[in-house]
Amino acid sequence: MARGYVRKRGNGWYYVFDTAPIDGKRQRVEHRGGDTKPEAEDALRKAMEEYDRGGIQVQLSNISVADYFDYWYQQYVVKELKRNTQLNYLNIITKYIKPEIGIYKIQNMNIAALQRMFDKLGTSGLAKHTVEIIGTVVKNGFKMAVFPYQIIKDNPAVYIRMPRFALESNEVTRESLHLITLSQYHEILEIYPPAHLFHMPLVLAFNTGMRRGEVCALTWDKVDLDAGTIRIDKNMAMFKNKEIVISTPKTPASIRTIMIGQVLIDELKAKRKAQMENRIRYRNLYVDNNNFVCTHEDGSPVTPHSIKHYSEKVQKLTDINFKFHSLRHTHATMLLENGAEPKEIQVRLGHSKLETTMNTYVHVTQKMEKNTINIMDSIQGKRPAAN
Repeated sequence: MARGYVRKRGNGWYYVFDTAPIDGKRQRVEHRGGDTKPEAEDALRKAMEEYDRGGIQVQLSNISVADYFDYWYQQYVVKELKRNTQLNYLNIITKYIKPEIGIYKIQNMNIAALQRMFDKLGTSGLAKHTVEIIGTVVKNGFKMAVFPYQIIKDNPAVYIRMPRFALESNEVTRESLHLITLSQYHEILEIYPPAHLFHMPLVLAFNTGMRRGEVCALTWDKVDLDAGTIRIDKNMAMFKNKEIVISTPKTPASIRTIMIGQVLIDELKAKRKAQMENRIRYRNLYVDNNNFVCTHEDGSPVTPHSIKHYSEKVQKLTDINFKFHSLRHTHATMLLENGAEPKEIQVRLGHSKLETTMNTYVHVTQKMEKNTINIMDSIQGKRPAAN
């Protein structure tokens, strides 16, 4: 640890300490510490502690879990993670971490207290996925408290056991995924014909499995109608202050190029033609500073909030249990049920792991397994059992 001293100069007290040599020459830090010797000694102690931690301004002895996660949020989350992730993490810190363990000193944080927190989350009615995300935030925060911040020696969150419900296999059904039929899809399209701003997002998501933010962020330079491909490498998010942010997708696997069929190609050609006509109609009022595929008549982009609004209207206008994400799940399910390879679906959806794809569409894979057994029975001359 650095060593130093204080001395009086003029009307004030200064602290002095040596730092690591540079080119063999001794380096020294000297700053005014206050009007009195005790003030300077206190300033010296804090400055040397900060120096020994590489400039990290955190008080090791008394910092609370709440203050630490505020610090971690500003120093890491805000600087390194995407805006939407920042807001999600802030919500978790404010709503779950601080109320449960915020008052404890981080150096006294133990496994038992953390486990109580997660056992309580397991009975709170939160979804499995939500509890897992909270676990990710807690584990990453405490991990960085060990290194690089060196506030604690061991990470107690490593030993968190997820609540029992999170360890059990929750059944994924067609109902839980809000799947729709082809006739229901066409019923929705009748409500939102080609001239409506919601039509193109519907058609894109149904034919590609793209996410809401990916649909909104799609631009014409990423569409190759001759080759029949779409390049997905951007995501749109919209925040409470109506700020629109275009960023790269959350994971590298989400950046992908997918093939599209003639139905979607024809829809895209019609949309591009309509945009050209609207550009002439609106003249200088047309919003021409973007290249978005999904737009209003005046060229302004369709936002995730608009998609959410019209998706909710579907449920009010029909008997269909519909969410916009239904289109993504329906796309994948229809492909799998009609013989598409799971690995191809994984790439098409932008999943990082094949396991994610298979676990999500387990209701389909069970049907595929049964068909496989029927094939084996058929080969051996046994008639398949009736479903």
